[in-house]
Amino acid sequence: MRRTTIAVHGLEDPFVDDQITVRLPTALGRTLRRTSRRLGRRPSHVVRMALEAFLQGAPSADGKRAERVEHLIGSLSSGIPDLAERHREYVLASLKHAR
Repeated sequence: MRRTTIAVHGLEDPFVDDQITVRLPTALGRTLRRTSRRLGRRPSHVVRMALEAFLQGAPSADGKRAERVEHLIGSLSSGIPDLAERHREYVLASLKHAR
């Protein structure tokens, strides 16, 4: 498998000090080069943009896991009114039917 290596550094930006090397699978390297041409930016700039967007949207490691998904609790309906109380019974029954 051919891999694409992109060096991400900030030669055009005097405030950038760190440098990393990223090895990409061929398809991802092609997508990066195509996006780079479409945006008229260097591949390293596109990687920095993607990394910033990813890290800004990343969930915080602070707090408990339940707190990070708290907004989802109670947001789905299974249609089974006593699922929380009789979950073991429902799981065993579904496993029997799956055989």
